[in-house]
Amino acid sequence: MDSLITAAARALAAGDPIGALNRVALRDDPPALALRGIAMAQLGDLVRAKALLKNAARAFGPREAVARARCVVAEAEIALVSRDLGWPAKGLDAARTTLEQHGDHVNATHARYLEVRRLLLIGRLDEAERLLTLLDPAPLPPALRTIHELAVAGIAIRRLSTSVARAALVRARCAALDAGIPALLAEVESASKVLLTPAARVIANGEERPLLLEEVEALLASKALVVDACRHVVRHAPAVVSLASRPVLFALARALAEAWPSDVPRDVLLARAFGAKLADESHRARLRVEIGRLRKALRSLAAISATERGFRLEPRGARKVVVLARPVDEEHGAVLAFLADGEAWSSSALALALGNSQRSVQRALDSLAEAGKIQAIGRARARRWMTAPVPGFTTTLLLPAPLPID
Repeated sequence: MDSLITAAARALAAGDPIGALNRVALRDDPPALALRGIAMAQLGDLVRAKALLKNAARAFGPREAVARARCVVAEAEIALVSRDLGWPAKGLDAARTTLEQHGDHVNATHARYLEVRRLLLIGRLDEAERLLTLLDPAPLPPALRTIHELAVAGIAIRRLSTSVARAALVRARCAALDAGIPALLAEVESASKVLLTPAARVIANGEERPLLLEEVEALLASKALVVDACRHVVRHAPAVVSLASRPVLFALARALAEAWPSDVPRDVLLARAFGAKLADESHRARLRVEIGRLRKALRSLAAISATERGFRLEPRGARKVVVLARPVDEEHGAVLAFLADGEAWSSSALALALGNSQRSVQRALDSLAEAGKIQAIGRARARRWMTAPVPGFTTTLLLPAPLPID
């Protein structure tokens, strides 16, 4: 490894892509191509970065397995940042194995963190946590320790363990300061804002107010009967009844909970559950059937009594009834929630993360675009969706091996 390649690698590790390009921008040998690719990724030109890394991987000879494996890891991180979540996990795993066999434990660990972050994005928390427990952050460089703590915080946030998340974010910020990489510190600060931003609304007694994440955690642990419109479940800790696959029953449960302790007129329930503006006898008969089904589903948590004008929810053992709703009521709120991270998502990645068909996600994206809430960039397979034109950046990719004096 010559001195310019080494200097460029050091610049990238310190978060200085311009300094790296100043040293290798005019070179086309494989190590220089790889470093230029990483530099372009840090600058946000992910398309150019991906092309340079592919060229570098092809240019490395058959005896340079470690260099090719590092290129695979770099491409995987670019795919993660560009929200191309369908990249082959087997290829990344093979690259990680190659790096471990050749003693490049830093880059092998980095590959493992990429898999953890991908699993976190698509909601497979148990798998992400299992992989994370296999990794010891203590001997790692500060940049990777930051990524480790961000992953810990991400899992804790999704599981509503705010104290665990807050502690992990404090450790992540300390590690990012040690790393001295502005982009990494910005990522930590962005993640920390989640704890300071309203995560939901609580609706009770005809009034509503925003809740922070820790307040949501406290509400779900309380003795209240909670109709959770974020997950479509009804809960009275520790009992949980899921109505996610029964939208009519959930609509009725939410309407009854929002009005509690008052009753809800039948015409209001018909409009909420069936969208019926002019109800006839068939609608009223259907309402009686669905109320009976809801009584059966919630029998361990609450009763539903008939009143002169409609129906009323009567909790068993709970002193109050509340509705936990998303911060903003939106038909395609789940799609907007993923796009809120500022990154550019493909429809296939959103479908994978949401567990829906790509066609359903595409219809939601088209609807949001017509409403002016999101915008598309690119065409055909390269099309991405985002809420604002925020440039992406990757975390540090340590392709070159450390010098012996390190």
